[in-house]
Amino acid sequence: MTILQPVLRIRNLTKHYGGVKALTGAEFELKPGEHAAIVGDNGAGKSTFVRLITGAEQPNEGEITLDDKRVMFESPLDAREQGIETVYQTLALAEDLDVPANIFLGREITRLNLGPLSVLNHRAMREKSQEMLSTTGVKIQDMSESLRGMSGGQRQLVSLARLMLRDPAIVFMDEPTATRDQNTEARVILVMREWLRGRTLLMSTHRPQLLEWADLIAVIDSGQCVAWGPKQEMLDKLSRGIDVNTTKPQGAVA
Repeated sequence: MTILQPVLRIRNLTKHYGGVKALTGAEFELKPGEHAAIVGDNGAGKSTFVRLITGAEQPNEGEITLDDKRVMFESPLDAREQGIETVYQTLALAEDLDVPANIFLGREITRLNLGPLSVLNHRAMREKSQEMLSTTGVKIQDMSESLRGMSGGQRQLVSLARLMLRDPAIVFMDEPTATRDQNTEARVILVMREWLRGRTLLMSTHRPQLLEWADLIAVIDSGQCVAWGPKQEMLDKLSRGIDVNTTKPQGAVA
């Protein structure tokens, strides 16, 4: 039996804003293909945890190891170049641009590559965008329409199509479906779940529907990753009111 080594290791990850301790001494591991959910109250430090791992912010202390190599991402672009893609709660979409421009943002197809004066291949991007969106089931009548007039669910699926196009090795999601609408919520969840099958995922969420995907749960409380472990084990302890602070995850640094 092959024992998979962690693709991601977090040790003593710490972030302070002046005298405010947003995250202190976080420990975590994630193996290839695993899905992990970060849970905790609002303000507990979940988003800070994701931002530190993905380069949106830099920690004061701690170590991040990716495929047994210590890394320190200077920006989300730096993380993306090493196969890590992040979907933030705000979706980071350009609402004044059309659908293909958003899906191909930063990865435009060109007819002639001349740096800032490159000629874009709008037809190829439009056709590929239609192909990507067809897998999500979303219907957008006019691909040249800006995102500003679209529903939250449509924007969510455009963001997911962009993620599919980039095909990252590891996906981080901060509160996926937070901007959902009732008409497309089920579609967003179904498409995300199918596409993420077999991929490595870390997400912060409070939604029971998304916890169903998780193999592991990490509990963030008052700026500390107080415990992590198999989903059912952690849910059982939380439901019984057991103090997870007494639980050290297997392999964690004491």
